[in-house]
Amino acid sequence: MEQPMLVMKNISKSFNGITVLNSVDFSVKKGEVHALMGGNGAGKSTLMKILTGVYTADEGDIFIEGKQVSIQNPDDARENYISMIFQEFSLIPTLTVAQNIFLTRESKTSAGLLNDKECIAKTRELLTELEVDIDPNEIVGNLGVGYWQMTEIAKALSQETKILIMDEPTASLTKKETEILFSFINQLKAKGYAIIYISHRMDEIFEICDRITILRDGKHVATENCKQIDLETVVQHIVGSGMDKAFEWKERAYSMDVTPVLEVKQLSSGTKVQDVNFQLFPGEILGVAGLMGSGRTEMVRAIFGVDPKDSGDILINGQKQNIKSATDAVEAGLALIPEDRRVQGLVLEHSVKENIILPILSKVTKGLLLNDKKANEIANGFVEKLNIKTDDIFKTTKLLSGGNQQKIVLAKWLANDPTVLMLDEPTAGVDIVAKTEIVDVIRELADSGKAILVISSELPELLALSDRVIVMHEGKIVKELKRREINSEEELQHAIQGY
Repeated sequence: MEQPMLVMKNISKSFNGITVLNSVDFSVKKGEVHALMGGNGAGKSTLMKILTGVYTADEGDIFIEGKQVSIQNPDDARENYISMIFQEFSLIPTLTVAQNIFLTRESKTSAGLLNDKECIAKTRELLTELEVDIDPNEIVGNLGVGYWQMTEIAKALSQETKILIMDEPTASLTKKETEILFSFINQLKAKGYAIIYISHRMDEIFEICDRITILRDGKHVATENCKQIDLETVVQHIVGSGMDKAFEWKERAYSMDVTPVLEVKQLSSGTKVQDVNFQLFPGEILGVAGLMGSGRTEMVRAIFGVDPKDSGDILINGQKQNIKSATDAVEAGLALIPEDRRVQGLVLEHSVKENIILPILSKVTKGLLLNDKKANEIANGFVEKLNIKTDDIFKTTKLLSGGNQQKIVLAKWLANDPTVLMLDEPTAGVDIVAKTEIVDVIRELADSGKAILVISSELPELLALSDRVIVMHEGKIVKELKRREINSEEELQHAIQGY
């Protein structure tokens, strides 16, 4: 029997007396894509951070190609040919793509100076191999989130690597970009790379992975060949019960014979948003579909006043609004949950409570003093309502899982009781349990009369939620579909790809 590339045996880890990994075993073979799955808080990220030297295990052993190794820090991991693409971006927005990829590993001239030309040439060669159309000289901060992810992948592959860990690598990628990535992963498999693949997207797991290991509550639950396990069994292992019905669409009742809550007329903003027109009604969930770069995110940023609009009008309940900033948008009754919660939606070093009350400080302060009792009541109320898993409201937000962080972003805007709620990729990078809970919250809000706009690259989610779907292409709305007219995910995909 072929020796595994990596073996982790009896790995345990606790934080402040709380066990997050309990004698976990995990292995990956040469030329294998091995899925690591589990709900938020299951221990996946902790296990991988131990492998990459971010954390050290309390107990357990690690073997690479049969040799026991000690990984105490990230340098030890790199020396053992381990690279990880974290779900949290590690890029510096003010540097170029090439500078990010070779940061701290820059080529030097014979005089000891940085050789930018060589770095750019190496980056262009790598991106061409990945079939990624990104200019190596482009400033990363000017790119969309999807291109950030592709840059992260290129950065990891630019290093001498035998074991590559991918944490939600397709969370912000379009179907086409995902296909390109999968093609490259298959090339890496053929070359003998051992790939650990972390994703909440079940279809991806069965398409690209060979084996699957599932963790729950810090314990190893199962390791199976992907061809010998079905979707329902995987979900049962993850959540401890059968498939949830959250992603089944049910037609909802709402009226379009009233004044729209939100009306956008001839909105243009830069090159990404061109003459956009749509209406959103009370109690309606309007889905926005389109490829990455279609202008979906830029549209809501312009509506919210983050990006300047060149022309057009925004009306709330029939009244024209002069929105030139996010502050103006909030005062007009708008709320925007951004696609990158960690950068744009949260202050990670602050507590759960501080993040939730941030938009409503004026409502929980008297003069310069914070009304702690009122603030605590509001924060605790949303923790309970949204089932945010935290020790208490004073816990630092960055210590929570991705799904719970996303719920905090949702809570902080709901605390302000907005008239219109706009959500950009609301369940990106969260597990099936958290997805279900977030989908349920969105439906409940619409049922209570809120007007909701949802952008999502995950078509099952979009189809489960939406009453209508508008499709964007090159900054314009090119199609509008009533949900009852869409018979399948393939039909919506065809509408998106048909331009």
